[in-house]
Amino acid sequence: MSLLTTHRATAVRTLAGTILTAALLAPAATAVAATPAAHHTTAAVAAARAASPVRTQKLADGSTAEIYKLGDLHYLAKIVSRGEVLGDLEANQRDAGLDANDMFIVLTMDGQVHSWLGGGHRGPGTFHLPGGWTAKVTKLGDLRYRAQILGNEGAVYGTLEANQHDAGLDANGVYIVLGVDGVISAHL
Repeated sequence: MSLLTTHRATAVRTLAGTILTAALLAPAATAVAATPAAHHTTAAVAAARAASPVRTQKLADGSTAEIYKLGDLHYLAKIVSRGEVLGDLEANQRDAGLDANDMFIVLTMDGQVHSWLGGGHRGPGTFHLPGGWTAKVTKLGDLRYRAQILGNEGAVYGTLEANQHDAGLDANGVYIVLGVDGVISAHL
C-alpha cells in the first residue's frame, strides 16, 4: 500500500479496488470469495498521463476527480487538489473503492464516481447500511477484512474483500467502501 501526503498533513491511500458483486440484483445461493485486484499498472498510469480526462468531477471534500477511460470497463480516476495529484483509483472490469481519510470514493467499472464524507463503522461487526443492506464485517488478518452484503432476508448478495487495498462497489445505487482498517461506509 502506498501513501501520499496531502495538504492537510494526512495520508491518502492509493489503490486498485477489490470487489465482487455476486448477483446484487438477485439473491445469491452462496457467497463467492473475492480475489484481490492488481495495483494500477504502470501502463495504465502512463496511458492516463498521455490522454486527457474524459471529464472531471468535484468530490465531497472539494477536491476533483479527473476520470480517464483506458478501455472497455476500465477507468482511472486521479484525485487532484490545488493542482497536486493526491492519489488514484482504478476500476478494471470491477468497481473500486477508496477510504481517503474519511472521504469515501467509489469508481464504477463504467466510469461513474460517487463520493461522500463520514458515516463509517469500524469492524468487525454487523452494521445496517442505507438501502436496506446489512454488512457483516470480519477480520481475516492484518490489513485484510471481508464484508458480506446481506439483504433484508439475510441472503448474501455480494462480498467485498479489502486485502492490502480498500474495496468498493455500487449495490443498486448504494455505494459501499470497505477499508483495509475494517471501516465500512455506504451512501445513497
